[in-house]
Amino acid sequence: MRFAHLTPDASSVPELFIEWGERFVPVRELGEPFETLQDLIEAGPEALERLSSAAAALPAGAGIDASDASYAPAVLNPPVVLAVGLNYDEHASELALDNDSGPVLFTLFPNSLNGHNGTVELPTRLSEEVDYEGELGVIIGRAAKNVTPEEALDYVFGYTAINDITARNIQFSEPQWSRCKSFDGFTPIGPVVVTADEIPDPQALHIATDVDGMRVQDSTTEFMIRTVAELISSISQSLTILPGTVISTGSPGGAGRSRKPPLYLVEGTEVTVTIEKIGAVTTHCVQI
Repeated sequence: MRFAHLTPDASSVPELFIEWGERFVPVRELGEPFETLQDLIEAGPEALERLSSAAAALPAGAGIDASDASYAPAVLNPPVVLAVGLNYDEHASELALDNDSGPVLFTLFPNSLNGHNGTVELPTRLSEEVDYEGELGVIIGRAAKNVTPEEALDYVFGYTAINDITARNIQFSEPQWSRCKSFDGFTPIGPVVVTADEIPDPQALHIATDVDGMRVQDSTTEFMIRTVAELISSISQSLTILPGTVISTGSPGGAGRSRKPPLYLVEGTEVTVTIEKIGAVTTHCVQI
């Protein structure tokens, strides 16, 4: 199943929809009261099963076309967004950073969440080195504590695509990475969340990033240093990963900082992160 938060018109607030065929149906029209994906996750697997059964009975043509609505972030109100740095050797090498000590973990602030086809404002007063990073996002479905790698994927609700936008000059001037990646709108996420049953192997997904139509990242999740299962297991040893938590699993090589000359985001830049079986999340850049 595939879920999105859509805003049907300018006067409405984001609402949870299920993608059905080529169209989207409000979850409330399926007899369930869930306003957000977080509500659905917290309701447990039985709620997901009820939704699946109700959706199967939908008539052809039910719902709305995506072009009739705006996308909000595919995950609206997670307990936290945990980001993993340096999880691909090529990316660690191109940034000349060490990734031998274990997962590099930091948080992204909720104001950074952005939706598909959204606009990100480039804070040029503070940074003219704003970069892209295409990443696989993992959404946790139930509380995970001290889980093993072998059982870790059983705790996954679903997957999404993330662009982990980064102000590089700030990243390299501070000992922590949360601020440089948490400017307003710096975490486009979507367009949808795909449930885990549709992606049995998260290490077999093509991941690509295009900047103004030029392919700048082209890899697969098989090249992660630590797999999704290993990341969940490792993180869960020190904290309880709450249901709805998003884990952004790291970026492959090809970041703008490493290119010659560097390729940073500027006024009018369009960035699209595409992940196999999930879809593409596009961001439009404006200068402030």
